[in-house]
Parts: sequence; C-alpha cells; structure tokens
Amino acid sequence: MKRKWWHDKVAYQIYPKSFFDSNGDGIGDIPGIISKLDYLKELGVDIVWISPCYPSPMADQGYDISDYYNIHPAFGTLDDMDRLLTEARKKDMYILLDLVVNHCSDEHEWFEKACADPEGKYSNFFYIEDRKEGQLPCNWRSYFGGSVWEPLPGHPDKQYLHLFHKKQPDLNWENPDVREEVYKNINWWLDRGLSGFRIDAIINIKKKLPYKDYASDRADGLCTVDNMLAEARGVGEFLGEMRDRTFGPHEAFSVGEVFNEKDEELPDFIGDNGYFSSMFDFAPVVFGASSKGWYDRKAITPDDYKRCCFHSQKRVGDIGFLSNIIENHDEPRGVSHYIPEGEVSIYSKKMLAVMYFMLKGLPFIYQGQEIGMENMKFSSIDQIDDISTIDEYHVALNAGCTREEALKCISIYSRDNARTPMQWDCTENAGFTSGTPWLSVNPNYREINVKSQLNDPDSLLSFYKKLTALRKNPDYKETIVYGDLIPYLEDQHNLMAYFRKGEKTLLILGNFQTEPQDIPLPGQCKKVLLNNYPETDISENILHLKNYQAVILEL
Repeated sequence: MKRKWWHDKVAYQIYPKSFFDSNGDGIGDIPGIISKLDYLKELGVDIVWISPCYPSPMADQGYDISDYYNIHPAFGTLDDMDRLLTEARKKDMYILLDLVVNHCSDEHEWFEKACADPEGKYSNFFYIEDRKEGQLPCNWRSYFGGSVWEPLPGHPDKQYLHLFHKKQPDLNWENPDVREEVYKNINWWLDRGLSGFRIDAIINIKKKLPYKDYASDRADGLCTVDNMLAEARGVGEFLGEMRDRTFGPHEAFSVGEVFNEKDEELPDFIGDNGYFSSMFDFAPVVFGASSKGWYDRKAITPDDYKRCCFHSQKRVGDIGFLSNIIENHDEPRGVSHYIPEGEVSIYSKKMLAVMYFMLKGLPFIYQGQEIGMENMKFSSIDQIDDISTIDEYHVALNAGCTREEALKCISIYSRDNARTPMQWDCTENAGFTSGTPWLSVNPNYREINVKSQLNDPDSLLSFYKKLTALRKNPDYKETIVYGDLIPYLEDQHNLMAYFRKGEKTLLILGNFQTEPQDIPLPGQCKKVLLNNYPETDISENILHLKNYQAVILEL
C-alpha cells in the first residue's frame, strides 16, 4: 500500500445547516464554520467534509443540487467559501465538499431544458421514456418510497427516472456529455483550492439496462432498487475515468459512499490505484436492515458490532484504507444506536469512541459526536423534517403498526436525530442561533454542550482530544496508522478487543456491558496509553475491566 498524505489525518463531518448560524436566520452557514475552525483544530481535526451547501430547493436537504458552481444564499457566497478555503490552509486543514452526481435537482437548468425540449440534447442527460397508460418501464421502488418513475413536467406522454426524491432526476452517465460536465465541475472546484470530495450514492450511476421488473417485496407491488444494482455491471469504467480526469491529477482525497461492492472489487475501489482514496465502512450501519422497512429492522448488539468491524478489517487487510464512523448525517446518533438502551453514560460513550477510533483506517467524527450528542425523543410525526423518515412512518402504519409503534421505530433510526442543531452552550437554542432554528434543538442541550466540556479534563470532548493526540503522537503514529489489526478473544461475549501491531504492540480492549469482566493479558503491560476510568486494575496479568471500561495498553 502506497503511503498518502491523508493517511495519518483525522476527519470531521459538518452538516452546514445545523453547525453554527452566524447571522441569526436559524440556518447554519459558511461564516459560522469559519468562526469554529480554531475549535476543530484544537480537537485535532485535519480534514473537514461539508455536506452540500450548493443552491438547492432543499427537497432532500441540499442533495438536490440546482447549480454545481455556486453556494446556496442561506449558507453564504462563493467569496465566503474561498475565505473558508484560505483560512483552512493557514491552519494546515483540508476542506472537502459533497459530490452529488447520481442526480441533480429538477430545478437545474439541464432538467429544465430537457422538459422544454424532450427530443433535444438535454433529454439524453436523463432517463426519459414514453409513458404508457397503466404500465411502467419497471417496478423499482424509490429510496424514499413510491415508483422511480414520474411524469415529465409539461409532457404527460413522457416520464423520467428518479431513484431518490421525485425532485432528484437521475443523470444518465451512459451519455459522455454528462460525464464531461461532471469532470469539468470537479476540476473547477479542485482548481479553486478544494482538497477533495465525499462522493454521494455513486454506485447508483450504473443502471442495469434494459429495464426489467423484479419480484415485488411489499404490498405496493414494487421492489427495492438493490436488485437492479446487484445485476449492474461496468460502474468501474465510469469511476476509473472520473479518477483519471479529476482526482488523480490533483492528488485529491476522495471518499466514496459505497454500500454493495464485492470483495474482489476492493482493490479497484480503494487499492493503490483505486477509484477512491477511501470508502466508508457501512457494515455496522446496515446491520439488521430489512426490506420490509425500519419497523422490521433488527437491533444491533455489542457482539454484532464487533463482528461487523472485524469482518470489514479482515476483508480489506492491506488493500487500502477504510473510513470509520459511528454516525453521519444519514444515521441516528452512534451512542444511541450502538449502546444498548438504558446503558448510555459517559463511560460507554468513551468506550465506543475508543473502539471505533483505533480501528485501522481514517477516523471520521460527525459534528456533536465529540460531545456525545444523543438521539432526539420525538413525540409527534409533525416534529420530523426528513423525507425518508416520513416515508418509513407510513410504511410502518401500512404494515399494521400503531401510530405509537411507528413513531417509536422512526425515532430510533431517523436521520433528523443527527441533524438537530449543534449544541454549543446552555443558552437558548444551544448557542446555535440567535434566531429560530430550522429544526428543533434537542432539549438535553443544557447538559450536553461544548462549553460545559471544554475545560473539563474528564469530559467526552477532552477524551476525543486525547484520542486524536494519540493518533498523531510520533511514538505511536506508525503503529496506529499502518499497524496490523488482529482480533483478540474474538468470541468472548460483550468484549471487543484487538491488537494494533507495527513498530509497537498495542492492545485495545472495551467491556461492552455494565457488568465487570476479567481479561487475561497475552503479555506484560508496559504502559497504559488511555483509559476512560481514573485507574487501571491489573493483577497477575489479569485486567479487571469495570462497567464499560476501555483501555489502550502498550505491551
């Protein structure tokens, strides 16, 4: 594996709408991000990924882009973005934006031109088909519910394909003109000073054509798009071309949102000449998912989480680098998802931080994760903004769940859990805005906020700073960044333990339960590098782990 400039870094995701509002309109913005760069630097962050801040009608919170060359006025201006890039460079920080090119907005000029002339050049920028009464080209279900086919505005005899929201028409990557426009835009941003991109929903760009039906999996007669994606072949031709025309020449960092790659494809995706620098490990994220919907999803246990992480590490090996997360803008809060109900505490939050952060790969921290932000307790569907959550609520009702049952299941998995405003202090609206926040603040902001943790050496925020400092410590960096990961006592219930072996031998252990556990050590403990308790209890080479205790030992 060739060594790259980003291997030893720490990354952080910002959801701009909810990070920090500088002008009191209730929406986070780029000047707000600039004002918090020192905070991120002190946390130990090097790479900052900002979710979409382009012009958009916000049907899917900015993932429906109407102009790839500008900034949404609510977030600021291009000058603000240039200032952010400049200020970040001064602090040796790198800025990533979201690359959303499976689809655009129906308010993008390309789609508007396609609607104006369905036989013209821009009609081939999309998947537009003749409409036959009572018959669809295929029975695929959109990710947000309903058919992927929608009548073309102004042309009832035509229809267009959208794998996501109906306001997100899919771009036709089979058309070389589309790819040229995408590459031109990527290079425009990289030339402007951007360091790279997180790449959204990219596997969807290759469709299995011609269209065909698959067995329906719900009462609506439709089927998941996953069936089609499993049969699609040739996405690598597009991805390799994109790498060679954009990321490669700029030595840019790229991290892919990839859910269903096959083991034999890993070298193509993240090898030395992979399509991307890295890709997120979603194995724990997708565990327990059901084709029926969230209401039928299986909750993940500590042992499930451990197995998912170890499986991902084993299959990647030395091929390349994964990007490791416990939450992002599309998922519930990690501490609420991976820690069993009723067991969330400062100790369990620190333990979860250690277990994911010390895995081999690039650690990503999502905004608010470093202070232990938790899921929101939703009491009504009217509190929900997210289109995906609203769809899953109705899926649950249609499956026979009561309103209370439906609300409970969506509260567990809703994307809005991660999108509530960042909790900066205990003043009104958590210090996020002086106005009315676009989404309700979690009421627990009075207990969980940055200000209360900033100068507390025992806080979760201080603990994350210790983790980032350990990763950058010259005595241990080589081992933590490049050392092998080897599971230890893999079958022991509610214990997650693994070695990181390189120049040194480190042993990372986490007691994933409230009851204590005694763990035999495979060698003499030379030094305790990090502990979420004040003391470490070792006697006769037995480590006595307390309730959710996590330790990093040098052997």
